[in-house]
Amino acid sequence: MTDASFSAQDALIAVMITVSASDATIRTSELLTIQSVVNHLPIFAGYDEDRLETIAQTVFDLLEEEDGLDAIFGLVREALPMTHGETAYALACDVAAADGSLLQSELQLLREIRYEFDIDPLHAAAIERGARARHMTL
Repeated sequence: MTDASFSAQDALIAVMITVSASDATIRTSELLTIQSVVNHLPIFAGYDEDRLETIAQTVFDLLEEEDGLDAIFGLVREALPMTHGETAYALACDVAAADGSLLQSELQLLREIRYEFDIDPLHAAAIERGARARHMTL
């Protein structure tokens, strides 16, 4: 599928999967977060969940390539309206926060996502704080 294009919904899923895979370990909590997001957020209304596996495999294949992350960002930028960069960042933060810890590789990828989508630093901080608050434990 690397020659095909993403839908806007595929692009959001690709961002979440990329964050999950960034530390070389895809945790159950991250997969459950992605599944929950797809099942409950209005932006995914009508999305064909059978595409999840295809999008995941595309992301995994691209991450094996030397410039794979750039290729993923290219597909995402092509598919996702500029108005939805903060949405992509918020979903990425939720996946990164899902397991209760942020590794350096996840932090670096979040920085790159902020750059790719030109996220205002104050907006990014608010999004990050919201993700942290949603994923706190007692």
